[in-house]
Amino acid sequence: MNFSEISFSELSAISPLDGRYRSKTAPLAPYLSEYALMRYRVWVEVEYLIALYEYELSHLGTLPEDERIALKGVYRDFSEADALRIKEIERTTNHDVKAVEYFLKEKAEQAGLATVIKNKEFIHFGLTSQDINNTAIPMMLRDALVEVFMPKLLEIIDTLRENAFEWRNIPMLARTHGQAASPTTLGKEFAVFAERLARQMATLADLPVTAKFGGATGNLNAHYIAYPDKDWDAFADFFVNHSLLLYRSKPTTQIEHYDGLAAIFDCLKRINSILTDLCQDVWLYVSMDYFKQKTKAGEIGSSAMPHKVNPIDFENAEGNCGLSTAIWEFMSRKLPVSRLQRDLTDSTILRNIGVGMGYGYLSLTSLEKGLGKLVVNHNRIGADLAANSQVLAEAIQTILRRESYPNPYEALKELTRGKDGITQEVLRTWVAGLEISDAVKNELLALTPANYIGNAAAGGK
Repeated sequence: MNFSEISFSELSAISPLDGRYRSKTAPLAPYLSEYALMRYRVWVEVEYLIALYEYELSHLGTLPEDERIALKGVYRDFSEADALRIKEIERTTNHDVKAVEYFLKEKAEQAGLATVIKNKEFIHFGLTSQDINNTAIPMMLRDALVEVFMPKLLEIIDTLRENAFEWRNIPMLARTHGQAASPTTLGKEFAVFAERLARQMATLADLPVTAKFGGATGNLNAHYIAYPDKDWDAFADFFVNHSLLLYRSKPTTQIEHYDGLAAIFDCLKRINSILTDLCQDVWLYVSMDYFKQKTKAGEIGSSAMPHKVNPIDFENAEGNCGLSTAIWEFMSRKLPVSRLQRDLTDSTILRNIGVGMGYGYLSLTSLEKGLGKLVVNHNRIGADLAANSQVLAEAIQTILRRESYPNPYEALKELTRGKDGITQEVLRTWVAGLEISDAVKNELLALTPANYIGNAAAGGK
């Protein structure tokens, strides 16, 4: 079989993002695909041309409203056929941005846009390719975050908050260093992750999406030589900041210095780290039988062991977080480094933003599915708590400290550290033999692992 003759499909895709997981990552395609890159490039070129007319260059005249609407329609109604036409032009130009310029001139001719045709050389006037790429790509990233990634992350945060509230009064044995520790509540532990993710999401939303717009070496040389009386720097500021809703970086070389994008990628890395921490914790809770998982008719957990219900959604989420983090880490480290005024390494790297975002988004969908399957096993959580009465040693010695009882920590250490069989009855017998007031003794005897939870029921506030 000649595999090259097989048409592209989910089966023939090299990347699982466009193959096995295509249905899950499809929401990102309008923002981070090759089609999207072409559309956003057209978007920038069109808005730039319109801005030039608005800047009142003397001989351009006024752009008629019908031509303005038609121009905007080129990117608003950008079709697969349009993208294929740009690819066809690129086969001749061997330059992807130049192909967009020729495409726009062609569209103007086809639509009979007389004013645009008369001034068609002002399409891409004074620009280098990076003025288009370094605005189009930040726009793509911004819109993918705002329209797809952040809403899904918010759904995860909301689910965690709902779980935190629903489970706020379920006492649970905590484990530090893997060992039994002072009790908490199941809900509070989920509140921790909701709070961490919410903070990072707020940070992500506040990070500026930066862009470069300044000609071949960042100085607007061509603009100023053609029209030295115009304040092109102010024009570029207004165009990037207000027309494209980005933040213009300046001064720059030929390319955006990518510090802004690196900050976004670093924030996405931190989100992945938190998600990984969550996945591992829930995986452990499942392994400890604190959670059961809802089953679905026809599903199989193991090809050999029929009884198994594996926490595969959390494992998939963790794995995809790792892949996403690897992409973001490399990009945030590499992109801000470029030889002199520019080298081309950024070009091929930036085309993989969709890979980093795709694996990150895929992890969110897996995590969402996994969280929806969890069923609290109250009996197992309660039994584990009741079987570890030694965690009350902290509570007892603290109350005794309050009462100035001599060496309470040392006394409790001698009683409990490394010992088996420290039951509630053992502690009660020990307390009964203390030379303390009846009121304090009753206070100590009333302690149980289930009521020694501090303010955990309030979310740890």
